[in-house]
Amino acid sequence: MGNRKWISASRVEGNASRQAHADMPEGTYEREMSKEGFFGPAAFLHHRNPPTGWVDFEGPLQPRAFDLTKLNAAETSPWSSHPVLYNKATDIRFWKLAEPMTALARNGDGDQLLFIHAGRADLFCDFGHLAVEPGDYVYLPRGTMWRFVPSEPLAVLMIEATNTHYTLPDKGLVGPHAIFDPAMLDAPEMDDTFRAQQTDENHEWTVEVKKSGQVSRITYPFNPLDAVGWHGELSPVRLNVRHIRPLMSHRYHLPPSAHTTFLSDRFVVCTFAPRPFETDPGALKVPFFHNNDDYDEVLFYHAGDFFSRDNIDAGMMTFHPSGFTHGPHPKALKNMLKQSKEATDEYAVMIDTRDPLDVGEGAAAVENHDYVNSWKPKAAAE
Repeated sequence: MGNRKWISASRVEGNASRQAHADMPEGTYEREMSKEGFFGPAAFLHHRNPPTGWVDFEGPLQPRAFDLTKLNAAETSPWSSHPVLYNKATDIRFWKLAEPMTALARNGDGDQLLFIHAGRADLFCDFGHLAVEPGDYVYLPRGTMWRFVPSEPLAVLMIEATNTHYTLPDKGLVGPHAIFDPAMLDAPEMDDTFRAQQTDENHEWTVEVKKSGQVSRITYPFNPLDAVGWHGELSPVRLNVRHIRPLMSHRYHLPPSAHTTFLSDRFVVCTFAPRPFETDPGALKVPFFHNNDDYDEVLFYHAGDFFSRDNIDAGMMTFHPSGFTHGPHPKALKNMLKQSKEATDEYAVMIDTRDPLDVGEGAAAVENHDYVNSWKPKAAAE
């Protein structure tokens, strides 16, 4: 009874739409200012000029972009991978692997989420065997021992839930089977491929355990992945982005929070997947300008045509620190109310963090320092 949504009128002042993200006054650009991301009280302001139409932007709040494809291949250990962004609640890395891992990995700092950007591999872990391919999310509970044997070179986005867990979002009115049915989550199998790797007992095996950011190495005279069975509710799972069926409304542009895939205590992971554009003539058909005052926003571009961004290719990452307004690039604004295509054609991973992120050495080495200028109006940029 304490969760009542009381009925109250929202104030409207001046020349303004009464419906968010639709029927804006002609020639205006809407900006959302809200609390708690997109979950709290909000105001919608209508401007004569795009809120990102700056001609100069100096200081640490400026938007940043990194081309992670330019990072060199790491060693066979994920703990040798390049730190990209991090804070006390998460550690985001980008890891390239072309050869079979020579040791097992184990994360003692928190649950691990691996997003397979490129390549194919067999994953062997305590619970059995999973084949992975591009677009797979692989959730590894904290403490799982695992290793990859690639058949094609891997590129992996690694997102750690530091000292905590991943859960599934509450899907509310649409029910637990919307977006993706939990039946689409694949668990490892103790199949013939898994049993075959257990026969490799002719050498010592090392487990590299990351704890408090430091790596300890535990050596066994046998293969530690020697389990013969298991049962329970806790295990790694796999979900591919092509199995995600995004929520949509033909009359209203849904906020990014509608595309939440995984939750942690201080951040969320969302997936942008192909969906039809809004068809109502007055509905906004690009992401709306909004203040990200409560969350840092990170986007990793996996595949497709990133319709709201300019000069962004697959394998790149953008970082918008909390504290300024952002939204679609100038090139996308001409399609604000009318799109030339019927649907989006993009896959991207969004990470919104409640606490400020620091930029790691890996990301800083492959930064596109001109990204902030890509938001300038065309005349100012020339």
